[in-house]
Amino acid sequence: MNEEIQDILHSEGMSLAPIKKRAAAFFIDEMLLSLLLIIALSDSFFEAKTVEEMIILTNKFVLEYMAMKVFYQAFFVMQYGATLGKLLMKIRVVEIKTLQTPNVIVALNRSIVRVVSEMLFYLGFLWGVMDPARQTWHDKSAKTLVVNV
Repeated sequence: MNEEIQDILHSEGMSLAPIKKRAAAFFIDEMLLSLLLIIALSDSFFEAKTVEEMIILTNKFVLEYMAMKVFYQAFFVMQYGATLGKLLMKIRVVEIKTLQTPNVIVALNRSIVRVVSEMLFYLGFLWGVMDPARQTWHDKSAKTLVVNV
């Protein structure tokens, strides 16, 4: 890890969030967003008679689902420094320079790059597992870290 980042975190009494906590937060967020999509499309889902019809229905709303993910991530990270999953796991996102909650531009950048990373077979997330600072592509792009609360 960059020694400067390590020194900043140490001087503020912060530590990087472990990969397991980040993965659990990711899972919680994905389940919440999936549940919201199912609720929003519940009438259509109940009318679908086969799995293929459900898949076709879901594929029709892929862009809306991605937009919902961008809005969800950006809003909660900007407002609270964490999504609902991160809040439950007691971790949060901070800007490297200020160690404060990201502003709207940083949160939006982070959420857009996050969705792009998901579309690219989650390679950006894999990058974060191997990175010493545990920074995913969206963290690197937005110059953020995920730390324990």
